[in-house]
Amino acid sequence: MMKALSRRQLIAGGIAASALPVLGSAARAQSSWPNRSIKLVVGFPAGGQSDLFARQYGEYISSQTGQTVVVENKAGGGGVLAAVEVKRAQPDGYTMMVTSTTPMTSNRLLIKNLPYETEKDFIIVSIMPTGGLPFVVSNKTKVSNLAEFVEYARKTPNVSVGTWAPGSTAHIAISELNKQFGLDIQPVHYRGENAMWTDVAGGAIDGGIGSYGAAVAVIDSGRGKAIAVSGKRIETLPDVASFTEQGATSPAFRLTGYQCFSVPTGTPPEVVNRISELLVAGGKSEKIRTLMTKLGIRDSALSFADTQKLYQTETPLQLELVKSLGLTPS
Repeated sequence: MMKALSRRQLIAGGIAASALPVLGSAARAQSSWPNRSIKLVVGFPAGGQSDLFARQYGEYISSQTGQTVVVENKAGGGGVLAAVEVKRAQPDGYTMMVTSTTPMTSNRLLIKNLPYETEKDFIIVSIMPTGGLPFVVSNKTKVSNLAEFVEYARKTPNVSVGTWAPGSTAHIAISELNKQFGLDIQPVHYRGENAMWTDVAGGAIDGGIGSYGAAVAVIDSGRGKAIAVSGKRIETLPDVASFTEQGATSPAFRLTGYQCFSVPTGTPPEVVNRISELLVAGGKSEKIRTLMTKLGIRDSALSFADTQKLYQTETPLQLELVKSLGLTPS
């Protein structure tokens, strides 16, 4: 069983120092958590990966606690609407946010006057790594690996690769390939992945970078070919080498994309510990392991300590890479 969180850990995780003196009485009041329904606020539409994680982990929490878990999709603003709602919620463990890497890191550089601060307003209870992102090329390219794509991009005018949003991991990957290999690949930004993969399959763009779960239909249909993956190789594409294995040197290709569960700052340590324990255990359950396999994901929910370590280690690099894109906050 996980050790109790220390005061130092919770401060690092985002609990304001001013809240600490009252935690003794708050913890006693919360000793029976949960004794009513829990709401999971998802920053993206139903059907996406954040939504799938919320529903599966929520179902597990409900099965273990006997309490109803309600999933509310509050999409909009790149995760901002959900963040604002959870920021304003009572810090009692009954309202959590389920969101992804960009709202917790990159939004501070992408959105003008962002109405929340991750470290100040939230405790990230658990990060769920989302695994490697496949780079899938259209059949029109006739390439089978990264080196062949680099040569294709050098010889072919107006090469384009899709991303799911400006400032996304996919956008960063394209920028880093351009820098290393002296290319001029044009990123084509979509609002989500569905339309992007349709265009890859139809040859409207040369390739796309996104989640395995969204790309698998194009791969399985034979209308596109996976030629690289970010991070480590994924079990569902064992023969596809990573960007790093194929000579891409940027640290961007080693970053960990993730979904995560967060609560408002001020949530009592005992409640944070209990939620963390439930999420870690849920990640080992048969139903969630089956979902992860389907999505090409290897690692399940991280402990609170491992979550803080990953966030604090990778966030500065993520921000540096986003800043290098030269985007003007909107």
